[in-house]
Amino acid sequence: MQKVFIGAVAVILVGCMTAPQHAEQVQQGLNGERLTVGTVQKEIRKGMSGADVAQVLGSPNIVSTDEKGREVWIYDKIATDAVYSTSQGGIGALILGGGIIGTTPVGGGIGGGATRSAGAASTSQRTLTVIIKFDEQKLVRDFAYHTSSF
Repeated sequence: MQKVFIGAVAVILVGCMTAPQHAEQVQQGLNGERLTVGTVQKEIRKGMSGADVAQVLGSPNIVSTDEKGREVWIYDKIATDAVYSTSQGGIGALILGGGIIGTTPVGGGIGGGATRSAGAASTSQRTLTVIIKFDEQKLVRDFAYHTSSF
C-alpha cells in the first residue's frame, strides 16, 4: 500500500520599497547641518561681532577689505546632491512533499520564484553666497545673500 501526502506550501514575500521612497529617504539623510538662507536670516544681525558670526556660520571662504579698509567676509558654498536608489523584491515559493512508499520514507521539493527591481537617479546643484560687511569696530554693518538651485 502506498501512502503519499503533500506537506506544506511556504510562500515567502520579500518587502519592497519603491524607487521614489528610496530617493526620499536618501534626500532626508542629506538634509543635515549646513549653511542655509534660513540660518542667515534667523541668526545674523547687524551689530554682531565677527566671533559671533563665525560661531554661527563657520569660517568664511574669502576675507577682504572694502575701499575704507573695513573687513568683508564672503561665504561661497556649492553643493552637488547625487542620489541613486535601487530596490529588489520578489515572491518565492517552496512546495514540500513527502510520503511513504512501502516502508521507505521519501521526500521532495519544488522551488521557484519571481523577482523585480526598480531604481532612480538624480543629480542637482545648489549655490549660496553670503556677504557680510563689518564696520570700523568690527561689528556687522550689513549682510546680503543669494541662492540658486539647478
